[in-house]
Amino acid sequence: MLPDPTVPASLLAVLELVRGCFTAPTFQTFAALVTGLIAQTGRCTVTGMLLGAGLTRTWSHDRAHAFFSRAAWSPDLLGIALSHLIVRRLLPEGAVLTVAVDDTLFKRRGKKVFGAAWQHDGAARGIRPIGRGTCFVVVGIVVQLPFLARPVCLPVMARLWRPKQEQSKVDLAASMIRLLAACHYGRRIHVVADAAYHGKALRTLPATCTFTTRLPASAVLYDLAPPPTGRRGRPALKGKRLGTAKDQAFVSSRLHCSRSRRGMVGRSDRFRRAVWKRGAGRMEKGGRAQRGVVAGASK
Repeated sequence: MLPDPTVPASLLAVLELVRGCFTAPTFQTFAALVTGLIAQTGRCTVTGMLLGAGLTRTWSHDRAHAFFSRAAWSPDLLGIALSHLIVRRLLPEGAVLTVAVDDTLFKRRGKKVFGAAWQHDGAARGIRPIGRGTCFVVVGIVVQLPFLARPVCLPVMARLWRPKQEQSKVDLAASMIRLLAACHYGRRIHVVADAAYHGKALRTLPATCTFTTRLPASAVLYDLAPPPTGRRGRPALKGKRLGTAKDQAFVSSRLHCSRSRRGMVGRSDRFRRAVWKRGAGRMEKGGRAQRGVVAGASK
């Protein structure tokens, strides 16, 4: 094992919990890189992590680069181990998992950088928010820490998205959520994401998962599909048209106001079970139709 000045005992005790994801030599490199990542005050590159760990004159740089390119370890397996660690140590027993999904662009230059391309950059300023780099879809677990007044998201898994490839960002997010749900079998998982994450890939999410996203302005809501009639032909995939989300929010507000005038003040938030459709894509879950979409809330 590395000398104590390189890997502090308290940090090493935490890293020991994921030792099973690596071989003995690979875990030694992993512990050193994590230590350098924490101690590095400059750029957190591979060589920067070696510099932060104080190993630039002790180890060959190829040893650190080989950890990411040739070493025998699985990022998904490491992410699952981290998720179990977070659930056991930071969440109450049987608590519902709140999972956040988003993508981030790491700016990279050079023609030989794998996966780098010009693409959307949410942090860019100007009329055209684009940048060149690698884009990763990240899945994290939201926890409430005792020393912070606001919740924080701890990333557990990430996958590289490449433009003009077979898998979209939604496909990558759905595959990671399915893996997370399978490894936390029986536990309820609430997933939240922005308006970019919607599509057919979310239809295959397990029944223990709910997915909350912002509806596009052009989204049209439909009632849930009626039960099969037993007649010949394809069963209905959706019910009657309900209108846009704006229409449903207006109707919900009117209903709540009329009830309030009559003295029947109850729940302030009104939820509508519905299926929404935009073009050829329809968000569905649990069989033929999605279990519920918030169509509007009034106070």
